[in-house]
Amino acid sequence: MTTKADNIIEVKNFKISFAGKTVIKDLNFSVKRGEIFGLLGSNGSGKTTTIRTLLGLYHQDKGELLINGKAFEPSDKVRIGYLPEERGLYKKESVFDVMMYFARLKELKNPKEWIMDYLKRVGLEDFAKTKINKLSQGMQQKVQLGICVMNDPELLILDEPTKGFDPVNRRLLMNIIEEQHKKGCTIIMITHYMDEVERLCDDILLLKDGVARAQGPVKDVRKKFKNKSLDQIFVDIYGEQVEEER
Repeated sequence: MTTKADNIIEVKNFKISFAGKTVIKDLNFSVKRGEIFGLLGSNGSGKTTTIRTLLGLYHQDKGELLINGKAFEPSDKVRIGYLPEERGLYKKESVFDVMMYFARLKELKNPKEWIMDYLKRVGLEDFAKTKINKLSQGMQQKVQLGICVMNDPELLILDEPTKGFDPVNRRLLMNIIEEQHKKGCTIIMITHYMDEVERLCDDILLLKDGVARAQGPVKDVRKKFKNKSLDQIFVDIYGEQVEEER
């Protein structure tokens, strides 16, 4: 049985509203250390709001959101890598300079060697001196992922990490993510690609309108829904909304 000490994240009775509209209604879940956790749902279901509140960017109306047993503060020593859906890089600086800046902040050993090895792996070695704003969105995503994993984080939060990638580059990024997991990293992954979830995730939480509609180990969720695929479960849950609106 999982004990509290086994969980790196605890969300208890979480509620949050914006402009009088409740976004998350009464959410409870935990993420075990070392697992890959899928946070799923359509756009506007509350996934990103939950992550931002967990990281202290929003303040909840009610409940507790804990990392390592306490509300997160930037001064905490827990190593967190956060890849938001939006790009968050210094666009007028070169790829190498941006990565070096973050490598120094994270006190990375041998940063130049690590950066060049990573850029070579993701096919960007010829773009080291290119300014970020000259890169495609996919290239920027590769740079941002490198910044997230360069110090082998204890907790890695990925919001649509492979959005817009072709199958070759999706596979490349998923391999990098799996390598972090093998090193002991706990991963929270927000994605609309159910094949990634079925391949990687241990537990999932499927949100709809700020409420958990499916939750638990992937195999248990599938069993509850008559062994349907996660794709079909997603369609069934969100199809209810289409029926209600008719």
